[in-house]
Amino acid sequence: MPFHTAVRPITVDDATLAAHLEHADTAALLMTVAHLTGDLSPLDSWSDPQGWLSLPQAQTEEQARAVRALALRALARHRDGGSVPPPPPDPETLRRITTWAMGRDTDGMLPLLAEEILPPDADPRAPRWTADEFTPGPGVRVAIIGAGMSGLLAAHRLSQAGVPFVVYEKNDDVGGTWHENRYPGCRVDVPSHLYSYSFATRADWPDHFCTQPELQEYFREFAKENGLYEHIRFGTEVREARWDEEGASWALTLRATDGGTATTEAEVLISAVGQLNRPLVPDLPGRDDFTGPAFHSARWDHSVDLRGKRVAVIGTGASAFQFIPELAGTAAELVVFQRTPPWLRPTPHYHAPMAEGGRWLLEHVPYYAAWYRFWLFAPGLHGVLENWIVDPDYPPTERAVSAGNERVRAVLAAHIEQQLADAPELLPKVMPRYPVGAKRVLRDNGSWIRTLRRDDVRLVDERIDRITPTGVVTADGTAHEVDVIVYGTGFEASRFLAPMRVTGRDGADLHEAWGGSARAYLGLTVPGFPNLFCLYGPNTNLSGQGGSIFYFSECGMSYVLDALRLLLAGGHRSLDLREDVFHAFNERLDEANRARAWGWSSVSNWVMDRAAGRTAQNWPFTAQEYWEQTRRVRPAEYELS
Repeated sequence: MPFHTAVRPITVDDATLAAHLEHADTAALLMTVAHLTGDLSPLDSWSDPQGWLSLPQAQTEEQARAVRALALRALARHRDGGSVPPPPPDPETLRRITTWAMGRDTDGMLPLLAEEILPPDADPRAPRWTADEFTPGPGVRVAIIGAGMSGLLAAHRLSQAGVPFVVYEKNDDVGGTWHENRYPGCRVDVPSHLYSYSFATRADWPDHFCTQPELQEYFREFAKENGLYEHIRFGTEVREARWDEEGASWALTLRATDGGTATTEAEVLISAVGQLNRPLVPDLPGRDDFTGPAFHSARWDHSVDLRGKRVAVIGTGASAFQFIPELAGTAAELVVFQRTPPWLRPTPHYHAPMAEGGRWLLEHVPYYAAWYRFWLFAPGLHGVLENWIVDPDYPPTERAVSAGNERVRAVLAAHIEQQLADAPELLPKVMPRYPVGAKRVLRDNGSWIRTLRRDDVRLVDERIDRITPTGVVTADGTAHEVDVIVYGTGFEASRFLAPMRVTGRDGADLHEAWGGSARAYLGLTVPGFPNLFCLYGPNTNLSGQGGSIFYFSECGMSYVLDALRLLLAGGHRSLDLREDVFHAFNERLDEANRARAWGWSSVSNWVMDRAAGRTAQNWPFTAQEYWEQTRRVRPAEYELS
């Protein structure tokens, strides 16, 4: 699994090259050729604006043939000239190509985009300083909680900066959610080539959307290659963190897997525990009375043989959407209990492997991997979020919140209707009655509805009344006798840092301060809790906006690095966010979330706390805005001591 490997020279003949080009993403290929040749005129003759529903085969075959022919000539010249890759695009070339791709002028995005279109070994967000530069001033020790995606990122960046650190991980290996979730069919629903660190990409992903074992291995290899394992204490959970004002450090209470406890200290604390790490099992009446096996999908019990069993699945969210088709045909009967149906995003290649020719292009064509990744990332910059914004003049309803939202609804509704043309009786149960974007939209290659149409699968949309020793009783009085219950009911996403107790200045308890609804500045810092940083913290989740959570964590870690630089360069002991900055930011954030489909609609979803009237999960702005706000720490927003 090579990371950031240099592009290999092209040595194949024209016929072989043409065969590989048959598997290219046409838009990414056209942008690559424009970059390699400097000839931007083909962009003017072919326009296919990027959109959230764009598919690899969205272009006409005539357009695709023309682009492949153009690429064949350009790459043959590149090969015959010695396969010398050009430099990254100059600002005007970058602006012209990305403006074509996004259907709007990208002049204001160029600094961000310049970080994306680079050779595979580039790392523009790496620290530009090391701790040695600030000696003999006060040093810092950093404790990182969690060895998942964000924790490994933090560890790598601190290692680059020469800052001492230790990672505390409750599990026995790295990977976080990709270590814990091992249910059948578990895979990512963000394209593999986007769901990775920008500085540690892979050209050889086997699938367009990779499975859990592949992602787990990605994190293992990343940790090995960068020497991170020696810094990780596995089987160690941080139970309590207490700020020591006199010592300007965090006192940590640790608990090992065997029950033993210990204490340690660190000047800086980084929480990288994520949002989706504590399974939620609903408190249904009689839940503990069920006499058969029952487990949550995130704690899958592989010792339970489901062959020939009657299996109930409670929930139809993102995880259940993946494992239910896997169980069908294994279980004798599958009873699916659904609260609200999901919107389905057409993705015919969702389970498809990457073609060998496609992998070859990523490995041999200069910048093709970067342009392909940009093509996948672009909707997160512009094109998706706009359709979730409530237009008060539309006017918004539980059908759609804007004209753009209605257009997306029409496409997704047609996708569902086409699959049920000969089974209309199922349509009322699977057609959502809420705006697109109010709940997570799920990738669909047709396997979901095919599964629901099976004779051995029953979809039940009646509310669950109670659990009995032998099954599930719904509100209409029907008793559904089953042998096994699987909960696909999501996570306690709003319980950030739980069950850890965090005590800040003057004995303030973080969970009490949050009052059940976590808040932070940029998802990163909280007043009264100096030198505490959260990665994938409150309101940094993406709910269908496009993009990848890797991107948000990389931006967040850039901010943390700048905060550490500020502490070291100024000889400061602590950095504490100002209350007025915190409140102003969260007022603006809450107002924006209320004006998004997930905040406006009354449909139940995992991100909105209806009692609090807010979400602690979603980022309601663009990915560009998060990048802009996390590039540098503004010292005036903090109290430095």
